[in-house]
Amino acid sequence: MIAVARLAIVVGIAGLFPFIAAVASLFLVPQYSVTAISWFYVYSAGILAFMAGVYWPIAMQLENCSYPQSPLVTMVLSQVFFVIAGVGLLLPTLGQVLVYSLAFLALYAVDVRWMRVYWPSWYLRMRLVLTLVVLACQLTVAAWYILLHGT
Repeated sequence: MIAVARLAIVVGIAGLFPFIAAVASLFLVPQYSVTAISWFYVYSAGILAFMAGVYWPIAMQLENCSYPQSPLVTMVLSQVFFVIAGVGLLLPTLGQVLVYSLAFLALYAVDVRWMRVYWPSWYLRMRLVLTLVVLACQLTVAAWYILLHGT
């Protein structure tokens, strides 16, 4: 049987490939940059919504337990990030640049600040690495877009 930590790390790293592939495609096949950026933000929304969904099972387990966060706060956090993921898709590209970069940063900050007690010790270290790679990809796509299209 594979350890949960090892499986989560493998899946987390695999989840980075579409981000990295989209960034690489900007340089390898720049004629498809508009399509690559569109898919990049669709994937960003999906991952943000997926990560926000992690808070729901925590909320359901909190009902009869004594933890620092109430189930209401945990569920609201989940929904806030889910809505941000969806609304971000409706924004122009410069809005997406800002929304998704800040949302991934905020999601990690919530995990570190308010959700730390729920995660195993290895989880936040893994999340830091994954978040930094995602943010680097977000900023690279942003720079590419701004250099190509201006503000």
